[in-house]
Amino acid sequence: MATFRQTFAAMDKQAIISELKRHKKQPYLDYRLKRKTEAFTDKLFYTLFDIKTPVEENLPLLETMFDELVTLACWEVEKPCGKIWDRYVQQLPKTLEKLNMDAEAIVNGDPATLSIEEVYMAYPGFYAIAIYRLAHILYQEGFPLVPRLMTEYAHRQTGVDINPGAQIGKSFFIDHATGVVIGETAVIKDNVKIYQGVTLGALYVSKNLQKTKRHPTIESNVTIYANASILGGDTVIGENSVIGGNAWLTKSVPPNSTVFHNPEIKIKTASNA
Repeated sequence: MATFRQTFAAMDKQAIISELKRHKKQPYLDYRLKRKTEAFTDKLFYTLFDIKTPVEENLPLLETMFDELVTLACWEVEKPCGKIWDRYVQQLPKTLEKLNMDAEAIVNGDPATLSIEEVYMAYPGFYAIAIYRLAHILYQEGFPLVPRLMTEYAHRQTGVDINPGAQIGKSFFIDHATGVVIGETAVIKDNVKIYQGVTLGALYVSKNLQKTKRHPTIESNVTIYANASILGGDTVIGENSVIGGNAWLTKSVPPNSTVFHNPEIKIKTASNA
């Protein structure tokens, strides 16, 4: 026969379960989607770059994995996602060509690089760019949530946060990587190089700005040094410009400019005390 304490504990436990169920509101929040997206991302990356991973064998496997993502992510019946894979695969060769150009830009721009193989295997900036480009195709298709899960997976591994909606041109180079933030409506043209801690962000944060251009445009051949922040949808950094470290910009910069932050630094020693 159950004791009073056991009966009370059972009733209390049932009340907790009922309350948890009442507050568990999201009908489509199935975390298998996150895990399966990460597995899909890994297999896709290896299929494109690893010499021992056969393309002809992996493409059917990737299609099967993608079908599982469609089942988990496409919640609106009137917006079927089933035909996205065929269009996605058709764009992979062009995307891989762009990524090879990104890798070559890193080799040509970083004196610390010993080989292009080092870039593909050891550079977090390249990995973040690769996953961004692969996710951006799905973002353009309007495929729900999966592109963001892909770039967040790369974010977690590299410290680089690139929204899949950003538009990034050819030969992009992120050096040292950590702490870089590139917003959804940012536009980056060709041959741009940025360093760690750079933010291409919004000047204002408000939900009613969702459909507007909130993040800056970076024209071709621009270099942005560490910890610079460039904010605002109307802000344009003109081509061939150099933005120095720690700069804070909310206004446009004309082409061929050099922008720098000039802090006042004083050094006190025993001799001049």
